[in-house]
Amino acid sequence: MNVRAAAAQVLFQVVDQGYSLSAALPAAQQKIKPRDHALLQEICFGALRFLPRLESIANALMDKPLKGKQRVFHHLILVGIYQLSSMRIPAHAAVGETVEATKTLRGPRLRGLINAVLRNYQRQQEELDAKAISHDAGKYGHPSWLLKLIKSSYPEQWESIVEANNLKAPMWLRVNHSHHTAQEYQAILADEGIASTLHSLAEDALKLEHPCDVTQLPGFAQGWVSVQDAAAQLSYHYLTPKNGERILDCCAAPGGKTAHMLEHIKAKEVVAIDNDATRLKRVYENLERLNLEATVICGDARKPQEWWQGEQFDRILLDAPCSATGVIRRHPDIKWLRRAEDIEVLATLQSEILDAMWQQLKPGGTLVYATCSITPQENTLQVKAFLERTSDATLMGSNQEHPGRQILPGEEDMDGFYYAVLTKQA
Repeated sequence: MNVRAAAAQVLFQVVDQGYSLSAALPAAQQKIKPRDHALLQEICFGALRFLPRLESIANALMDKPLKGKQRVFHHLILVGIYQLSSMRIPAHAAVGETVEATKTLRGPRLRGLINAVLRNYQRQQEELDAKAISHDAGKYGHPSWLLKLIKSSYPEQWESIVEANNLKAPMWLRVNHSHHTAQEYQAILADEGIASTLHSLAEDALKLEHPCDVTQLPGFAQGWVSVQDAAAQLSYHYLTPKNGERILDCCAAPGGKTAHMLEHIKAKEVVAIDNDATRLKRVYENLERLNLEATVICGDARKPQEWWQGEQFDRILLDAPCSATGVIRRHPDIKWLRRAEDIEVLATLQSEILDAMWQQLKPGGTLVYATCSITPQENTLQVKAFLERTSDATLMGSNQEHPGRQILPGEEDMDGFYYAVLTKQA
């Protein structure tokens, strides 16, 4: 399939039909040549990062919007505009290949329209670009509700958060401690001409200077290393699991945090639970590649009585379902799939899971509440409310006025993440 046609289909599926990019993009990559995978990803990620800007330009260049069965061609126009405005592809190639995509999409009669729109954009680019960023949505690339939430929550940092959300995410590695230290693996990478930097707190984290295919990483197939953002790796730092303990990783898929624990300790038992059977397949795959073992369960975290009749746990990592507003740079579709009303719904779900998991924690045990969100409703306010209603809970390492640690997107080049450490009175 023509790469631009594939990109238009992905955008149509995400923006118009509500598919996640993580589902639509791999399916589209199956239809094109492997050498074009990176190009397809670059177009889709970039167009979704700056969607309002592209929409503004496209609307200014057309007399009437494309609707119904022609909607995919609207997204093809966005693909063309993104290439011309933001990529290093020669203009003639960007226009020519985008127009050629009409054949694949079975719309040859729209060939002339798309060619005219893209040529007109070239002629009026400076004026159209300026107009497209004259409003907040176009300038910042965020829906109004989310921009308002970020501004109100972080009045001093909101611009840096928005900027970080619109940047390409770096590639962080988690070095398998049972094989090498981060410093040792960094030297192995250097011998292969792969430059990397260490993290100040996540002891197993390495950031690659330039992202690469995992097949280029020494020992990847043998389990020497995994791909995981440094912020997510800090779960081990805050949970501090010990040998001989019974540990629960709640909402565990795809299993990176489960594996990280097992790479360091010999636990009595590690249980990984998630309610998504499809995503649990990734847990099994990761454990197999890393040669690790855990008890993997599909179940509803709000109802542990349905899937756990064993002893209470010494430590619980609750990586709660959330808005994922901290990982927008990795998943730009979140900006357009998430809705303002989702935050309250998610906060209620998190509260229910937190209460249920607390009952599964031993007296004297530790629970780490975590999200990849930056909204106070899901993080600091969530933990405050839990502490107010839970008499045997003690907050560790922070104060109750500002509980936990909120990592903002871009902080030490990490994703946005939140951690709060809670202990249960013995």
